[in-house]
Amino acid sequence: MKKLSTAVLLIGTILVAAQEQEEKGKQIEDIIIVGNRNVKRTKLETPVPVDVINIDKIQKSSPQMTAQDLLNYVIPSFNSVRQSASDGTEHIDPVTLRGMGPDQVLVLLNGKRRHTTSLVNYQNTVGNGSVGTDLSTIPVIAIEKIEVLRDGAAAQYGSDAIAGVINIILKKNAGACASLTYGLSGRNDGDTYQAGVNYGTSLGKNDGFINLSLQLSHRGKTTRTQNHDLDIYGNNFAYEFADNPDVARQNDDDEIRKRGLTRDDFNFQIGDAQIRQGQLFFNSEYPLNDNFKFYSFGGFSIKEGKGYGFRRLPNESFNIVKEIYPNGFQAVLNSQIYDISYAVGAKYNVNSWLIDLSNTFGSNTFNYNVGNTNNASLGIKSPTRFYAGAHSFLQNTVNLDVSKKIKNFNIAFGGEFRFEQYQIKAGDEASYTQYDENGNVATKDSKVIGAGGSQSFIGFSPDNALKKDRHSTAVYADISYDLDKKLNIDAAARFENYSDFGNTLNGKLAVRYEFVKNYAVRAAVGTGFRAPSLQQQYFNNSYADISTSGDGIVRKGIFNNESIAAQVLGFDKLKQETSVNGSVGFTLKPAKGLFITVDGYIIKVKDRIVITSNITDSRLSDISVVGEGNAVKSGRFFANAVDTETKGVDVVVSYDWKLGGGSLNINLAGNYTETKITDFHFPDKLETPQNEFFGPDQINIIETLSPKTKASLGLTYGIGKFNFLVRNTYFGKVIRDGFPFGIVQEFSPKAVTDVSVGYDITKNINLTVGANNVFDVFPDLQTYKNSYYGVFKYAPVQMGTLGSYFFGRLNFNF
Repeated sequence: MKKLSTAVLLIGTILVAAQEQEEKGKQIEDIIIVGNRNVKRTKLETPVPVDVINIDKIQKSSPQMTAQDLLNYVIPSFNSVRQSASDGTEHIDPVTLRGMGPDQVLVLLNGKRRHTTSLVNYQNTVGNGSVGTDLSTIPVIAIEKIEVLRDGAAAQYGSDAIAGVINIILKKNAGACASLTYGLSGRNDGDTYQAGVNYGTSLGKNDGFINLSLQLSHRGKTTRTQNHDLDIYGNNFAYEFADNPDVARQNDDDEIRKRGLTRDDFNFQIGDAQIRQGQLFFNSEYPLNDNFKFYSFGGFSIKEGKGYGFRRLPNESFNIVKEIYPNGFQAVLNSQIYDISYAVGAKYNVNSWLIDLSNTFGSNTFNYNVGNTNNASLGIKSPTRFYAGAHSFLQNTVNLDVSKKIKNFNIAFGGEFRFEQYQIKAGDEASYTQYDENGNVATKDSKVIGAGGSQSFIGFSPDNALKKDRHSTAVYADISYDLDKKLNIDAAARFENYSDFGNTLNGKLAVRYEFVKNYAVRAAVGTGFRAPSLQQQYFNNSYADISTSGDGIVRKGIFNNESIAAQVLGFDKLKQETSVNGSVGFTLKPAKGLFITVDGYIIKVKDRIVITSNITDSRLSDISVVGEGNAVKSGRFFANAVDTETKGVDVVVSYDWKLGGGSLNINLAGNYTETKITDFHFPDKLETPQNEFFGPDQINIIETLSPKTKASLGLTYGIGKFNFLVRNTYFGKVIRDGFPFGIVQEFSPKAVTDVSVGYDITKNINLTVGANNVFDVFPDLQTYKNSYYGVFKYAPVQMGTLGSYFFGRLNFNF
């Protein structure tokens, strides 16, 4: 723990901290509902750390426009980085908490389990091999606050809550508000537009309400690459590394003019994808009387993305049809993502027993359309646009929760039944098929003239297509004891049965003791689990990637755990991850307006599910194993391949100060997290070196690809009609392993500064202008060996590759 002790002294950060509920200007509300079923506690009275973020106040003055981006700059243990040239992952940002995976964070909406996406991250990004929840599908203007429980909670909420829980609470207030935002990067790209309106009104009597939100947004693409650096002959050599760069560039300029083209025909597009999104959400409650009420909430989101794959260079004759693309091409991946959710329920209060019966439904569908590409095996007959298929995930959860307050005790128990379904749909035949020279479907004896399928993203084939489902049943009980807010004890247990892998029993004990007024210690220990997602069990496809043997871009495969290939190579069926989570910390309020919390934690995960490296095995080209037309150069599999141990500490300091006729809020907070792989689990029948089973690049993703240290210092000052924000966010060192092509590179720590100035034009209209990353800070340049011949100028690490971003926002309250 020596490193942790040192980190406590070094880190400082931002997280909005607790203050009396009636005090103005605070960014963290006191009363919390996540983490226990005693709704009378404040965040400083909980035995485990909970952050409660008032999104409406923070978003008003912050440059960020989505929930995950806001949390990324408010909670240091939370991380989200935009990816580039990574298929579906650049359309849905993976998010992590306390250095764990995206699938080890449970997301709730109004306290009810929210569905995950249907997307599996497999492009060697943060969260590789995992399935997360897309926070951007929930419009910011619909959110009242977000509670983040930074502690394992599987015994209370079930699967996925190993690292913690994010509970998003929708607005229920009456009245109307609206927001208009425009922003642009310092390089005149990445333009953003966002327009949102929220309207709430009473519904019936007895405090009923309905609240509606509509939000439309656009984020333009960015370009962050060494433009024009590849010569048109496709020699894969950047000018800056040529013997005579000026001559090399002039020769290319002459050749380009002869062909009647411009240099734009040879650009690589590397940067943020273009995203357009529309969202409609509602939240409602209708009391029939003082003891009985109905409620419902949910929404619809449609997201359209436009990302870019690897460029196919003119010399890649097997991958391009030269009659169509004489200068090569860079394929465009267009996504259409539909996300639907709704919950209906009823609450009944009888003799102080609160009974809550609900049904929550959610689904996510991801459609792939590939343009500016070809199926090279069709030659000049190839289309240039393909529907490449889709995947979808559906989840329906029925909950019964019962609770009662009896003197100093709060008793709760209940049950849950959950149904899940995962589906992969095939694309156009030409998007996945290898044809022979006569235009027929190729066999092993056929002569082919080029690579099959839509280049960059190969479509899902009928062999990939499937529909799988499962169900689970759970019962839980928890009890909490509060003694005059001096002693708090929580105990919880949960038994769960899954139709596809069996039973699991988990428990948790948490204690808080206030030994002196305003000074308390707290600790918790618990077990947890995460069921393998249906996506991890059944996702399979073919994809294009760079060959490690110098063959250029080749076809590789991902095989599911029920495939013949998985069985032949000796992979076991997936089972649940299990975990042990321990934490200890203290809270103190040494002076009026000053709050401090420090929490250390350790999380041990056994049988963690990951996706392997590319395994080269001759059996993956055997049609009796992989099927006709499915031979690949290498394959990847999901496996319970590693055990991990995560240690860390969170520090939060907040101080509210009346200064010069105004109110100053100082927020200092930080996180240090270190994750290590403690053991590997190799299939007995698999004869392959570790570098192919789980190589250095995969180890790097888990251990060092995210900052171990992250901290923020935020200053908010309000006086009269003005409000000022200055926020510095520190992103610690990151290490990226370029294996098998590049080298190990260390990216030095970076600090990003956000500033804004707000002015109340009238009582109901506020104008805010400002900037994110005002000093235009970027990650270190990638080494040449890691940058694909200089194309990937920056790696998407730490704070991303946008650079400076300037915005203006009008807020209206009616």
